Amino acid sequence: MESECIYNLLQLPANVEPRAVEELVQGEKKKYLQPDSRKNPKFQELQKVLMEWINGALFREHIVVQNLEEDLFDGLILHHLLQKLAAVSLEVEEIALTAGSQKRKVTLVLDALGRCLQLEESAAKWNVESIFNKDLLATLHLLVAMAQHFQPDLALPADVQVEVLTIESTKNGLKSGKSVEQITGCKDSDQQSKVDVFDELFKLAPEKVNAVKEAIMDFANKKMERLGLSVKNIDTQFADGVILILLIGQLEGYFLNLKDFFLNPSSPAEMLHNVNLAMDLLKEADLLKYPVNPEAKH
Repeated sequence: MESECIYNLLQLPANVEPRAVEELVQGEKKKYLQPDSRKNPKFQELQKVLMEWINGALFREHIVVQNLEEDLFDGLILHHLLQKLAAVSLEVEEIALTAGSQKRKVTLVLDALGRCLQLEESAAKWNVESIFNKDLLATLHLLVAMAQHFQPDLALPADVQVEVLTIESTKNGLKSGKSVEQITGCKDSDQQSKVDVFDELFKLAPEKVNAVKEAIMDFANKKMERLGLSVKNIDTQFADGVILILLIGQLEGYFLNLKDFFLNPSSPAEMLHNVNLAMDLLKEADLLKYPVNPEAKH
């Protein structure tokens, strides 16, 4: 519920500049995190998990994020994430030095991310201005959306909520209102939806299961085409571990030394070696959440 018009700007959180509020144009709204929300352990844990995720994804680029507010605003790290997670590279400066070039870079990166996330601009809880102005709430919404899209099994803290102060400039003056904003969903409902999806998958008719296989093959082929390889039979071509190892390398951004695996395995032992290596690579990348028997045929 909206409160009375703000006449005393000292009611604002300590991190909010009164001048920034005074400069709001009519019809403009801004959200500000309440100080108590910043101290919330779940809110702090979310930032930690997201920073670890980014640093893990970009460790080969020697990029280390220490503060989400200060480190992502200029588009440099977001561009590297875009390259790593979606294999999308933009014609932008590697290091943008001026405010204008930084803002242009953020604009191009967010446009590309919007296409990857298949999200309408009006539905996004962030924009160029909020990211460029180091808005932590908007930055978190963006990173959570990216994590849920590119790595849906990432263990984000569930049910993270924050209290925000919304200030709006109206023809009658400034108005404020407090509300609770959800950043991540409830764990129970997320887990239930995942269980339901797999339960339903096993109940599907054979032709629909085949359609799922086709979708997996299309995905694999898009990643493997740069190596001049293709998957035509998911049941047989993954059995010797070669395609799986090469696919992991494409997804994680590296190519394994040919001495580490058998490119043309000629025995069950060599095939098992490859599959075991693939399982180890998945574990190292934190992509294997459940135990898998390397010798399983199906």
